[in-house]
Amino acid sequence: MLRYAIIFLVIAVIAAVLGFGGIAGAAAGIAEIIFYIFLVLFVIGIVAHLFRRA
Repeated sequence: MLRYAIIFLVIAVIAAVLGFGGIAGAAAGIAEIIFYIFLVLFVIGIVAHLFRRA
């Protein structure tokens, strides 16, 4: 999932350099949402792992 966030971030940067403002904003928004989802799942995974060990 982090891979998709990075891909959308790269698309946003390329679109911003080429001057496609709408596409860059949309791709950056998608990348941000996917990154936050990844972050939440990562924290849940760490907490679940810690509870399983105990």
